[in-house]
Amino acid sequence: MSAVPEAQPLHEIHGPSAIGGGRRRFFELLWLVSLNEFKKTYFGTVLGYFWSLIRPLLLFGVLLLVFTKIFRLGSGVPNYPVLLLLNIVLFALVQEATGGAVTSIVGNEGILRKTQFPRLVIPLSIVLTALFNLGLNLIAVFAFIFIYGAEPLWTWVLLPVLILPLAGLTVALAMLLSALYVRFRDVAIIWSVALTVLFYGTPILYPIEVVPSGLRTVELFNPLTPIFTQARKWIIDPDAPSALSAAGSVPRLMISIFVFTVICFLGVWVFRREAPRIAEAL
Repeated sequence: MSAVPEAQPLHEIHGPSAIGGGRRRFFELLWLVSLNEFKKTYFGTVLGYFWSLIRPLLLFGVLLLVFTKIFRLGSGVPNYPVLLLLNIVLFALVQEATGGAVTSIVGNEGILRKTQFPRLVIPLSIVLTALFNLGLNLIAVFAFIFIYGAEPLWTWVLLPVLILPLAGLTVALAMLLSALYVRFRDVAIIWSVALTVLFYGTPILYPIEVVPSGLRTVELFNPLTPIFTQARKWIIDPDAPSALSAAGSVPRLMISIFVFTVICFLGVWVFRREAPRIAEAL
């Protein structure tokens, strides 16, 4: 009489990881999805890509009118119009990428349920599309700088040094928000409010030096503050305070760097943890 085979213990089977399928396949899919997303955004519109430029320009026009003619906050700031336009375009990267990434995974539920699709491609493609828009918008910003008559600076070549941490923070936020939204649909509402707070809590509409010293420490908990402060000095006004001088000391500047590091760590950790379980949670 044959022996009854011993029952094997059940093992939990998870879906693909964040970069499942190999790095080459991952980057090929990322490029294709990002390019398709960029084309799809303006497909069928009359003005096409120009909508990406018109939206920040409209906001720029309204804010310029308010803060130079009504409140006169920018009247004493050198080259305030170009500073405002640059800040709006830079912040648009964070706003557009994270706002689109929140619901991106849930919006691609069909693909994730039926195929071995690397999960990270979806939020990263939203960020990469926003970076395409940023690159094109920055051409318009520098054209406006020349038209306005601002002096060219050698520090313009350092712009990628600013874009890199800005893009890194945006990617981390996109990973964190898209992963959390799968389980908690309140994330989209919370983040829409948080984006408004972030916009006014970043030195976009105002120079950092007008912030009272007591509140400046609070503002340093915003990791965007050093980036936008340094962007003003390198791109618009070489006499403006640097991120370090605006913070007052290295330990105070480390507050922003610490928050930046925590957000990046959380984004990667949460997404890697949730990626294999996404199909089950959808």
